[in-house]
Amino acid sequence: MRKTMMRLTLRQLQVFRAVCESRSYSRAADEMALTQPAVSLQIRQLEELIGQPLFEYLGRKLYLTPAAEALQRASTDIFGRLDSLDMQLSDLQGSLQGQLNLAVESSAKYITPHLFAAFKRQHPEVNLELVVVNHAQAVKRLSVSRDDLLIMSQVPTDMDLEFMPFLDNPIVAVAPVGHPLCQIGDLTLQDLTAYPLLVREPGSGTRKASEDYLRQKRAHFAQTTQVASLDALREAVVAGLGVALMPRHAVHLEVAHGLLCELPVQELPLYRSWCVVHPRGKRLSPVAQAFFAFIRAERARISALATRFDAAPTAHRASG
Repeated sequence: MRKTMMRLTLRQLQVFRAVCESRSYSRAADEMALTQPAVSLQIRQLEELIGQPLFEYLGRKLYLTPAAEALQRASTDIFGRLDSLDMQLSDLQGSLQGQLNLAVESSAKYITPHLFAAFKRQHPEVNLELVVVNHAQAVKRLSVSRDDLLIMSQVPTDMDLEFMPFLDNPIVAVAPVGHPLCQIGDLTLQDLTAYPLLVREPGSGTRKASEDYLRQKRAHFAQTTQVASLDALREAVVAGLGVALMPRHAVHLEVAHGLLCELPVQELPLYRSWCVVHPRGKRLSPVAQAFFAFIRAERARISALATRFDAAPTAHRASG
């Protein structure tokens, strides 16, 4: 088997990874600028080398076999090592080069470009590939070590992870300007329950944190409406469909321009911390190591950068 595996080519592994990502031979062919028969041939040759099938169809859906899952893990490690070697060689030449593959929870997407811009000023030859996900998707990506690093709140306690908190993530109550609650100077969560509450989709970290906190405070909303994304949720509040609990970073422009008002609720903001996370023991590329070190060294400056998002009314820090 050892000699057989030595006959694998990087091109075959690239095609294989494209099929794994897209779950489609035709989409993988488009991505790799190949014909579909060429992709099929590469996969068939891989299967012959390995001696096991890599994919199977159930109905119209393509699934990975256990052999494919093992090969996918190995190929991730192989290409990760090659990327790391490329970055190390660049570093030996006196400059850090390469790509940072970063995934962020959706409400962190407002601060992340500023973080990377500051990092890139120090390392101008580094590029960013940014993926925005919800909390459930972030946890899934961590479980398969999909990204170099991930920025999230509510770090899972049942996974072996290395993480570093670096920035508060205040969750506040917002309503459209002109809403009756905007005319009241001092509110409680109970005051909000008379109005419809707009919430994110299942799997959202903000939704889970807010629901847990509302349950703890015994604030029960008779009417809730689910909205499928952070941006859509913000627009739904602007449109007057209800009130919402949202990260202050996500609504600061609308508040500043008079489209939304942040409600002065005694029990809010609810604070969570943004953390930069990776699986413990993961071999970080030089670029990922540099970005992690940058955030550690610049936490005070990052907090100062974020103050323009944070008007800092009376705050309540969540337990746990």
